[in-house]
Amino acid sequence: MILECQSSHLDDYLQRTNVIDSDDERIVALADRFRTKNESNTDLIRSTYEFVRDEIKHSADAGGLIVTCRASDVLKAGEGICFAKSHLFAALLRRNGIPAGFCYQLLRLDSDDSPLFLHGLNAVYLKDVDRWMRLDVRGNKSGIDARFSIDTERLAFAVRTEKGERDISTIFADPDPNVIAALTEAKSFDELWNNLPYELT
Repeated sequence: MILECQSSHLDDYLQRTNVIDSDDERIVALADRFRTKNESNTDLIRSTYEFVRDEIKHSADAGGLIVTCRASDVLKAGEGICFAKSHLFAALLRRNGIPAGFCYQLLRLDSDDSPLFLHGLNAVYLKDVDRWMRLDVRGNKSGIDARFSIDTERLAFAVRTEKGERDISTIFADPDPNVIAALTEAKSFDELWNNLPYELT
């Protein structure tokens, strides 16, 4: 799939926002730790990716009781759903000067006839090879095996076009407003899980 940037300016994928609060002291400290440990940008991205994928729990897998959205809140709580984890991943990378954006898939959650819903992941710019690649920090479990891979995408979910699922090719500079609304307006995790966003703004 050919990815299309929403903005032609890489700086737009480095911005600090209210949700991608890359200047939060905890995010700064963690990003600095990754920068110190890794010599190349590729290694830094890999280390950051594996931390968010493996050390930040997916709320649905962990039986979480809270809803997180802002990157610093995800880090503090140690959990979030796919969208929230992608916010943290982007904030950590942006703090280290690595452009990171937001991508989405339309998937079916359970059965083949269940409603379509949005799934969130990231796109990251690799300066070493001058291209974007998608990475999914959702978190692995039985049946899900996302990996850091430069040559071939190893995402959490393979899109089943025959079931009406699809990839959205745009790399957004900011999380979609419908996603932010779902995360910030839900009064409980159950309410969020029963009302996952199903379309982009």
